[in-house]
Amino acid sequence: MRVEIWSDVICPWCYIGKARFEQALADFEHRDQVEVVYRSFELDPSRAGVEPVEDMLAARYGQQASEMEKQVAALAQGEGLGYRTDREVGNTFDLHRVLLLARDKGLDHEMLTALFEANFAQARPIFTVDTVVDVAVGVGLDKADVLRVLEDKTAYADDVRAEEREAAQLGARGVPFFVLDRKVGVSGGQPTEVFARALRQAWDA
Repeated sequence: MRVEIWSDVICPWCYIGKARFEQALADFEHRDQVEVVYRSFELDPSRAGVEPVEDMLAARYGQQASEMEKQVAALAQGEGLGYRTDREVGNTFDLHRVLLLARDKGLDHEMLTALFEANFAQARPIFTVDTVVDVAVGVGLDKADVLRVLEDKTAYADDVRAEEREAAQLGARGVPFFVLDRKVGVSGGQPTEVFARALRQAWDA
């Protein structure tokens, strides 16, 4: 059975949803027969610059922004995840291209986990070449390969866009978006028991 998960590196619900899904999968009796594929999705493809996430949220949600962040932080911490509010937000297209390089090398799960950790738990500047390379090398990717992808703006670009088009065709309006064996869909960072039910439903189908 294949589970496809569309997500973005700057999406807190993708970060939380990944942890909850992985807990459900760990408890699933057929987990050894489940393939998990992470796919590309940009929350804000038109974004040009990098800014503090606090500024972005304040501009979008006003006075509610700080309280919203506190609530999400509490949910993340409830899943045992680190969560800092002093991180940055920027365009994630290049990060998705590097994630596809990692997939080709069999390291996409490790790379996504490391990027989530760098962004949310450590508030590292993941929109700089130095940080991306450092994170990538840390999970086992070759530095020269990563630099080659970052420097060649066409590398994996069509693949990222194709996965984003597919998400739209499947009805995804946001992320995380989970598609289980093309039979069952789950939107959002749902509770672990929702993912557990979805896994059983897709398996039985």
